[in-house]
Amino acid sequence: MISAFFIFNQKGEVLISRLFRSDLKRSISDIFRIQVIANPDVRSPIITLGSTSFFHVRHDNVYVVAVTKCNANVALVFEFCYRVISIGRSYFGKFDEEAVKNNFVLLYELLDEILDFGYPQNSEIDTLKMYITTTSVKSEQAVREESAKISIQATGAVGWRRADVKYRKNEAFVDVIENVNLLMSSKGTVLRADVDGQILMRAYLSGMPECKFGLNDKLMLEKKGSTAATAEDAIVLDDCQFHQCVKLGKYDVDRSISFIPPDGEFELMRYRCTSNVNLPFKVHPIVEEVTKSRVEYSVHVRASFDAKLNATNIVLKIPTPLNTTNVKCQVPLGKAKYVPADNVIIWKIPRMQGASECSLQAEAERSSTTHGKAWSRPPIEVDFQVLMFTASGLLVRYLKVFEKSSYQSVKWVRYLTRANGSYLIRF
Repeated sequence: MISAFFIFNQKGEVLISRLFRSDLKRSISDIFRIQVIANPDVRSPIITLGSTSFFHVRHDNVYVVAVTKCNANVALVFEFCYRVISIGRSYFGKFDEEAVKNNFVLLYELLDEILDFGYPQNSEIDTLKMYITTTSVKSEQAVREESAKISIQATGAVGWRRADVKYRKNEAFVDVIENVNLLMSSKGTVLRADVDGQILMRAYLSGMPECKFGLNDKLMLEKKGSTAATAEDAIVLDDCQFHQCVKLGKYDVDRSISFIPPDGEFELMRYRCTSNVNLPFKVHPIVEEVTKSRVEYSVHVRASFDAKLNATNIVLKIPTPLNTTNVKCQVPLGKAKYVPADNVIIWKIPRMQGASECSLQAEAERSSTTHGKAWSRPPIEVDFQVLMFTASGLLVRYLKVFEKSSYQSVKWVRYLTRANGSYLIRF
């Protein structure tokens, strides 16, 4: 599996170095420094030189590097690298060069626990914090009690949760977050429209609860024999990925999502939706090059979601020709200004109500140029956030919590749809 593990800073200095096998020498770090860190043309996260492969992840101002000489599982190696980063953030608050230098002793201890002869072992944060602590020195009796818990935690079926968790108020928060990807042609034809979604959960539940989660997934409703009226609102989910706590056997049988949640915040599942995407904004741009020195803009924006909802942080980036000298803008809502450094008109709307619409009128002046190169017209970018709206139509139908003490729990569900540079309209 992994023969060596390194953490470098931006200068190429080795902060953490651990060799797990004898097929590599410590001088292998110099090759990575020369071939990757000192080479600005390298973009691939995997570099193979001879029979040696370097897998690296850049986080803040450090490089997390795993080296191997065998045909390793690439996905597993990268999952381990990202797991090291998440463990470090959980222990130190921030995983950067300063944090690594200040806690290098603890990092070596963590690496010895989560890697054995280059093979990843138990890397659950809650489990590691039970016996690797920097807060206090425990008594021998406490250590013996913790050791008993560790044996159960490391070998039991539920390695991501302790059984002695207690809360005064039992709550579960569910966040359905969707990123909309759109590419629309200049004629208004949708060339690409899909949704990348994730369901985040914060579980503050006592004991060892079992949760059942229900969505309006078409396959799930068909498997349970739901009525046609309910199935009309169903959606088709693609590429579902679940947290390890989900019992996949039950999902395959009756499409129910059953799990014992980790304590605190975690990602329950990821999904994609490529059909029947509800576009929250419709943008109709009209851009005319009236003369060689003047371009007129008329950009109409309509919020197509329910009037009871509001969108926030709406930003439209409207490209201008490279030889633009000045732009005059008029907007009834928000503020619009020309940014010469980026050759764009940035129109910011703090809040926009659903089912409303507004327009931007602008006039761009161009300088005369000697070459007659045509304007390439990059697409308009739209960024936004819409609360309590899902572009895929996904809805949480129910969330049930079962625990042997039969306590009452409070459940909260929130929806958020957003776009960050992936909502593009050509003109």
